[in-house]
Amino acid sequence: MTLGVTAGLIAGAIPGFTIAMAVVLTLPFTFGMTATQGLSTMIGVLVGGLSGGLMAGMLTGIPGTPSSVATTFDGFPMARKGQPGLALGIGVWSSFFGGITGAIVLVTLAPQLARVGLEFGPWDYFALVMFALTITSSLSGKAMLKGIIAGSLGLLVAAIGEDEVNGVARFTFGNDAIRQGFAFLPVLVGLFAFSQLLSDVKDRAKASKPLMPKGAKAVRVEHRRAIVEVLRRWVVVLRSSFIGVFTGILPGAGSSVSNILAYDQAKKASNNPDEFGTGIPDGIVAPESSNNATEGGALIMVMALGIPGDIVTAVMLGALLIHDVVPSPSFISEEPVLAYSIFIAFFFAHFIMVTMQALCLRIFVLITRIPMYILTSVILIYCAIGVFALHNVGFDLWTLFLFGILGYILRNLGFPLAPMILGVVLGDIAELNLNRAWSISNDLSLFITRPWSAFFLTLAAFSTVFPLYQRDRGTKKWTQFYFPIFAFAIAVPVMFMGGTVRPVIASGLILLGVYLLWRRVQKGA
Repeated sequence: MTLGVTAGLIAGAIPGFTIAMAVVLTLPFTFGMTATQGLSTMIGVLVGGLSGGLMAGMLTGIPGTPSSVATTFDGFPMARKGQPGLALGIGVWSSFFGGITGAIVLVTLAPQLARVGLEFGPWDYFALVMFALTITSSLSGKAMLKGIIAGSLGLLVAAIGEDEVNGVARFTFGNDAIRQGFAFLPVLVGLFAFSQLLSDVKDRAKASKPLMPKGAKAVRVEHRRAIVEVLRRWVVVLRSSFIGVFTGILPGAGSSVSNILAYDQAKKASNNPDEFGTGIPDGIVAPESSNNATEGGALIMVMALGIPGDIVTAVMLGALLIHDVVPSPSFISEEPVLAYSIFIAFFFAHFIMVTMQALCLRIFVLITRIPMYILTSVILIYCAIGVFALHNVGFDLWTLFLFGILGYILRNLGFPLAPMILGVVLGDIAELNLNRAWSISNDLSLFITRPWSAFFLTLAAFSTVFPLYQRDRGTKKWTQFYFPIFAFAIAVPVMFMGGTVRPVIASGLILLGVYLLWRRVQKGA
């Protein structure tokens, strides 16, 4: 885990070298380990990567990872004002407290959600995957149509090869190599790592330059002063952490969304919003608390429901499958030792991260003096070795190459890659559960009459419409009724779930819908 955290810190600090890429490169090294050891190492890389991104953002103004974009808004100005040690300290300790909060929520909520997951049948699980796919597309920002296309491409890739249930070859064109399908890891490395490396070196002048000038020196992190500043803003830490956990639970959102969302909420709640962007501690505390807490929420989804919350947890899902562990709603009850090992590893990795940050800061300054084209070459070699080591099949290298070219083209055309990856990961799960549901009964009404299936299909419908709501909010009358109707619609399946708590929750949702409707009428809707 210490090696994993160190690798994550360095990888996260290198602009363009995403956390997902770092975790992907770690995966081949875990093949010879047990599932517990392998996942603990990958969690170390994940936590290190989330915290490593702030180093580049604060010292160079270039965010090391998408999860540290908002950190640069105030971190870089504070460093330029002559306080780089304080800026780094606030970032490190905000990451620590945010991660610990996420870990506590993970340990508290995941077992409870897992008990709920035991009620799932194939109809419900299929509906859950449909919800995951729709929310991924809806979180593609303004490129919603491109997000849907990318997700559909991912589903198409998942359909290539032999059908898992019947063994029928599809889209193989008589090629035996394609008959085995495209392995998850080569597709992932190609789309994310190789396409990113191609983007980094497409400009000759940029490729020949190092990330930082040779005269750059390491700085000392001001831990004591930073802890005082962070604890003074405990409300910001807690609010941002819960924003992160909630965002992590949403499939496909991830820390690249939560850090900006937390920064925005901190600015709105501040008494001095005009000071944001000038180098104030609040502008560092909010995004850094949020991005580390996000992975706690994402791990909840993987462990309780078997659905990856973001790209990194999608890789971890692949790691579990490689170790013959199939994540499902019954994962925690079937694999309790592995499940609680993940809890402990996520918690413990944050303590290692604080310890290793100062050492990695010195290494980061040395690495950033290497020209980009050399870094790219070394990374690409490791990508190729890791992919080949998976099955010892040359076709996997061609898969890496082809999907790298495809990913590069999609990036340049403005297509988000996250929906495509989740389409690849979730496609097999969706198809398998649809086959199981159809084998048990050919009654399609079960997808609507079963409470959990109806619940997730309702969420999927409103998730699909949500980008239109964001676009028309404040200008079209129908947007005033979006949330009241949502509360009424979601209350119906919850009411039919049975028990004592859920009907109470459903009644609360109905009352909320009535209240929101009354408020709209009062305002002249």
